[in-house]
This record gives sequence, C-alpha cells and structure tokens, in this order.
Amino acid sequence: MNIFKKPLFILGLAALSFIGLGFMEGLNNMPDEQGRGPAIGSKAPEIEMKDPNGKVIKLSDLKGKVVLIDFWAAWCRPCRMENPNVVATYNKYKDADFKQGKGFTVLSVSLDGNKNDWMRAIEQDKLAWDTHVSDLNKWNNAAARAYGIQSIPATYLVDGEGTILAKNLRGSALRNALEKMTK
Repeated sequence: MNIFKKPLFILGLAALSFIGLGFMEGLNNMPDEQGRGPAIGSKAPEIEMKDPNGKVIKLSDLKGKVVLIDFWAAWCRPCRMENPNVVATYNKYKDADFKQGKGFTVLSVSLDGNKNDWMRAIEQDKLAWDTHVSDLNKWNNAAARAYGIQSIPATYLVDGEGTILAKNLRGSALRNALEKMTK
C-alpha cells in the first residue's frame, strides 16, 4: 500500500465508524426493534374499546395506576401459558404504591374473533381484573394496529401519567420491573 494512501484509508475507516455509530444511535431511538409501535418514553396511544358486556373502557380511565397493556388471544398458547404469571403479578401488585402511580392493573386487549372463546379463556385463566377489551377483529384489532402488534403475547408497561415505561415484559422480568418501581 502506498504511504500516501494509508492515511486516507485510516481516515475513511474512521469516517465509516462515525457514520455507523450515528446509524446505531438512530436505531436506538426507533419505536421498537422492528421500527413499529410507540417507543419507550412516549405517550401510550389511547385505547377505547368495549368489554365483554359492551361497556366502553379507555386506557385513560386508568390514569393514576401503573398499567400493563397485554395483547393476547384465547387461541394463543404462549399467551395462555403466560396468563398465570400475569395473574400472580396482578394479585401481588394491584394495591401497591409506585413512584409512577398508585396501584397496578392490566388492560387485556384480546385479538380474538369469537366472543365466547374470549370470555371462556378469561374465566378459565382466572383473569381477575375487570379491564378486558376487544373489537373481535382479530389481527385487525384497532389497538393492536395502533401499537404495531405483529405477534402475541405482547405487552406495554405504562405509568400513571400514560408514559410507556417498558415493552414485552413477561414472568419475572415484569415482577422485577414493578418491584423496582415500588415506593
């Protein structure tokens, strides 16, 4: 390699490194790994949907509480396997005081298309909270589209002011996050 070309080569590598770091920084600020859905630190999009009894429930109705938005379906085996963890976490933290809210609840957003299957799964899995919603449009669920959901189970942890704190926490990761948030 010519002595005059070597510094240019090194300078070129350095420039590419900085460009690469800028690109990676940009990726870190994207909404999620695939570039879909709201980002951690952003305001959670409103969810307004009916419960099994036809009552409209809004995410904003839960303001002041820490909320786990749980996208799931009765037909989703991994979702159903995770439900006992969500129930145990709900039972442990539902009355807890958090730095970012008072109490914990779950807003279950079902991607089911059959109301009877959905209601049966709620009962079978003993999902004790009363904030279950669905528009029964399966993958075309309005909330799932707003959150960029492409696979389930999928979760968003939201503070009492409606800010997204974390995504896709399951099992002990969810419990650990909540434990760190308690007063």
